Amino acid sequence: MGVPKRRMSKQRKRQRRANWKIEAPKLVECPQCHALAVPHQVCAGCGYYKGREIVAK
Repeated sequence: MGVPKRRMSKQRKRQRRANWKIEAPKLVECPQCHALAVPHQVCAGCGYYKGREIVAK
């Protein structure tokens, strides 16, 4: 089993964990209603995806 040989310092541990960040979701303009929407998902504004109505509003 993998067991650490030495204790990891606070600085080293915190530097490794510093890369866990939250980033804003990428948004694209919907071709139907021109609202901002998450790519590859149904538009929350109009209910269209790839030119087809998926959710009736």
